[in-house]
Amino acid sequence: MFNRIMVPVDLAHADKLDRALRSAADLAKLYGATIVYVGVAAATPGSVAHTPEEFKSKMEAFAASHAESNGVATEAVALTSHDPSVDLDPTLISAIDETGADLVVMASHIPNLTDYIWPSNGGTVAKRAKVSVMVVR
Repeated sequence: MFNRIMVPVDLAHADKLDRALRSAADLAKLYGATIVYVGVAAATPGSVAHTPEEFKSKMEAFAASHAESNGVATEAVALTSHDPSVDLDPTLISAIDETGADLVVMASHIPNLTDYIWPSNGGTVAKRAKVSVMVVR
């Protein structure tokens, strides 16, 4: 049913992605799919990496670690954005086509007051994506 599952990953908050990561791994096992972990970072130094090359290396290590621990095929895609806080949603939506994903599994947060002012990333991706999107809370 699914061949390529895209999972957006924020390495700075990887500890909060457990439910989404487990859901993606379970679906990948069930369907024999490949998980494509997608991370978006600025080209400037940040808390996760100092350069785009370092960020790519960390994404690849993350994917390899999850491939080994979950027994599924994985890939890593490290994307660079001018300003991830502004460009994250369109970058992720473009990544769906670029990776050939037919399902997106992404983490969400518990809604709060700001969600009435600014839409959530998961909601925006689900609304605009041409493929199925599972938002895991």
